Amino acid sequence: MSIDEIKKQTEEKMEKCITQLKKELVQIRTGRANPMILDKVLVDYYGAPTGLRQLAQVSVSEGTTLVITPFDKSILKEIEKAIVKADLGITPNSDGTVVRLQFPPLTTDRRKELAKDVKAAGEDAKVAIRNVRRDGQDAVKKLEKAENLPEDAVKDGLDQVQKITDKYTKIVDSEVINKEKEVMEI
Repeated sequence: MSIDEIKKQTEEKMEKCITQLKKELVQIRTGRANPMILDKVLVDYYGAPTGLRQLAQVSVSEGTTLVITPFDKSILKEIEKAIVKADLGITPNSDGTVVRLQFPPLTTDRRKELAKDVKAAGEDAKVAIRNVRRDGQDAVKKLEKAENLPEDAVKDGLDQVQKITDKYTKIVDSEVINKEKEVMEI
């Protein structure tokens, strides 16, 4: 393994941390309806837990309402149960053919709570990135011992790992700031 391979692995792992952060941030509710919030809702479909978005068409109506139209009308009750069980903080309303989720406007206190959740998700992502950095630095140090690399090459490898870490930490900060603005927007 070379320093370039270590850099590449480190960058790939940090990219996965960013992807995970984005998934978590998408599921944090804002004042607007977002179909991605339903990604964690699993419906009991003939005994197998199945993602809601695989069983129904989800569309946004008027910016604050999600309309869920199941492909199989017989699972309407199961969809309602799954939404309640997922504890999204929204009560489903069914008219027999579709389920509507009306997103109420967020209170100031709730917005502050959600902003804290956003910061916590960002901090978790930074911890994951720092763990990846540590692994990358350890790999460079092992390489030094295994191949008797010159001190300059090792120092350069450690610096490169740190630069990659700084880059991804800035991306996390940017994602968190954008999501906080979205949450606090009225």
